Amino acid sequence: MNADEASTDAVAPAVWEHREMRQALASRDLKTIYQRLQRVGVSQRRIARLTGQTASEVYEVLKGRRVMAHDVLVRIADGLGIPRGYMGVAYDESTETALDLAAATCSTHADEREEVRRLLSHAANVTMGTAPDEIARWWQPIDRQVAPAPARVGVWDIEQIEALTATMRTLDYRHGGGACRDAVAAQVRWAQQLLTATCDDQTLTRLHLALADLHNLAGWTSFDVGMYSVARKHFARALEQAKHAEDFSLAANVLYRMGRLHLHRGMHREALRFFQLGQIAAQDSGSGLTVAMLCVNEAWAYAFLDDPQQMHRSIGRAQDEFARADRQSAPTWVHFFGEADLNASIGVTLSALMSPSDADLNASVGYLQQAVAMRGPGMARSKIFELTALAVACLRVGEHDRGLDAGRQAVANAATVRSVRTIDRMEPLRCLAESHDGDLRDLADEISALRAAS
Repeated sequence: MNADEASTDAVAPAVWEHREMRQALASRDLKTIYQRLQRVGVSQRRIARLTGQTASEVYEVLKGRRVMAHDVLVRIADGLGIPRGYMGVAYDESTETALDLAAATCSTHADEREEVRRLLSHAANVTMGTAPDEIARWWQPIDRQVAPAPARVGVWDIEQIEALTATMRTLDYRHGGGACRDAVAAQVRWAQQLLTATCDDQTLTRLHLALADLHNLAGWTSFDVGMYSVARKHFARALEQAKHAEDFSLAANVLYRMGRLHLHRGMHREALRFFQLGQIAAQDSGSGLTVAMLCVNEAWAYAFLDDPQQMHRSIGRAQDEFARADRQSAPTWVHFFGEADLNASIGVTLSALMSPSDADLNASVGYLQQAVAMRGPGMARSKIFELTALAVACLRVGEHDRGLDAGRQAVANAATVRSVRTIDRMEPLRCLAESHDGDLRDLADEISALRAAS
């Protein structure tokens, strides 16, 4: 068989993602697996060819014969293109997810009455003060199971995901990614089960969008607490879902966040590529606000690459696009990007040049002061970033008192949010403050202590 024939002979990966199929795979119910394959047009002869079984063996399986041999199960999984973990023949992330899904949807506790009896006894002992403290166990997780998802998805289910995403995004802005990252990740784990449920095409498209935005938030909050590899995985899934739903604005937003992650990690050229890809999607979206956001971040990358000409060109375009943008009708995931964010982005960009001019640094101070003045308590983390950048810019132009005041505010506010990123961004301030004596040296020590405690 040549390569073209092999590729057309393969079973589509989506076949394995249906709820009933996943349950059959988890229990190694080959009869149901083969029956469902036949329903989607895979003949007995094709099953035999792919699995290496004889036609009579496939027939016997369809009649109820059980296959228990591990090597045969592996051969069947590989031949049909089933992820081995789905059948429990290789323990990996797929296995863990499949087993949790099967436990959530197909099984109950083997001895529930005994479990209730133990819980009632424990509750009585705790209430009456006779139970021994089990402090050493309190940090351990209670469960890892996923709550069962509905078999049919409607608009209400999607609205719930959207509302939870919006609520957790608000928590992230105000208290940092550490305040909600695990809750977002748990919601992602549950919500992605809905892809195997039944729904109409319009609802499915909206589900893909809701999941894309949820993965986007999971990536962003993971990034904020220093979980960079996990963040990349969530961003990749978010981009896939957004593109599948053909929402270019959300795709651009995901690419912007990918760029920010790599800018933070010092991978400036890679960050620039993500921002440039984001601009392509942003242009297709028709959202001027999204274009402005990508352009000003592109300028930031150019500043780190010490290309002031391209930096100023990108800043100018960002300002033009922002002035023309219809902010009222902008998608929810870009609503955050207001005048304060534009000013802040320009301010940090101007001071990020390797050899900024006095004019650049003074302009940076002005933009950052405007941004800080616009921030309310709902954007605490952003205000910390801007105070930190303002302190650096002030110190670089010789305004030590103003720089010290902004730095102290940044450190005090950083103690109220759970964000590794805010402390990472203070490193340039710490280095500058450390080169001075007196109060500025004390500020450097406070930043070091903050990092040690994080």
